[in-house]
Amino acid sequence: MIEHYFYSGRSILIAAPTGIIIWILANINIGNLNILGYIANFLNPFAKLMGLDGYILCAFLLALPANEIVLPIMIMGYLASNNLMQINDINNISTILLNNGWSILTAINVMIFSLLHFPCSTTLLTIKKETNSYKWMLVSFVLPTVCGILICMLTTLVYNFI
Repeated sequence: MIEHYFYSGRSILIAAPTGIIIWILANINIGNLNILGYIANFLNPFAKLMGLDGYILCAFLLALPANEIVLPIMIMGYLASNNLMQINDINNISTILLNNGWSILTAINVMIFSLLHFPCSTTLLTIKKETNSYKWMLVSFVLPTVCGILICMLTTLVYNFI
């Protein structure tokens, strides 16, 4: 029971500041683009090698505290919206993704990277606490992420070759 409170407490301590950071990135405009858009544009060349786009990669990075917020951050970026929104109709999500260049390759690589990327920050902190080692926490972050990047790149290469 105490472990549950420990895990929940860490989640709150990490999620609250992250929500503020995401809100700031989506609400501060420089010129005609918000900071989230600039980050996505910066990440876009590398993301394209993985069969993704800059908004997808940015969403994964910003969702480090809670991996389940990847899709809402991505949609917020695509819609240039300054808040997370609830979309109840799956057809609306499909339209948003297709309008932003998603293909079967994009969908496959998002699934691959979702399975093979870093765990959430609370899990990383728990790994650090349980192993009493930053080394194993770092390995837990780097190993699956590198595997995810390489497999997405390989999938993209094979898809484009065929």
